[in-house]
Amino acid sequence: MKVGPLITIVFRLLFELIQLYTWVVLLACLFSFLIGFGILDPRERIVWKIYNFLSRMTEPLLQPIRNILPPVANIDLSPIALLLLIQYVLCPVLGKIYGMMLVGIA
Repeated sequence: MKVGPLITIVFRLLFELIQLYTWVVLLACLFSFLIGFGILDPRERIVWKIYNFLSRMTEPLLQPIRNILPPVANIDLSPIALLLLIQYVLCPVLGKIYGMMLVGIA
């Protein structure tokens, strides 16, 4: 197996994992809203388990952003900031690295 296809597979997997994490952040926001407005009851076991899982997946990246970006009018903007960082910083940087690696291989 040549190195080029292996790098392509690794970077595609990385981009897919980033997309999956984006959906996890969006689902965590949705669950937070639904619990906050009383539509979902966090005392129900399945709701609590799902919300706990989503929180554990997102909090390690959201907490440092919350330390920098305070809430505005009691609205937490850290998920929006994280999604913007992923879409406009992380993905383009990984794309550039991938492009440079392919040029270096060829």
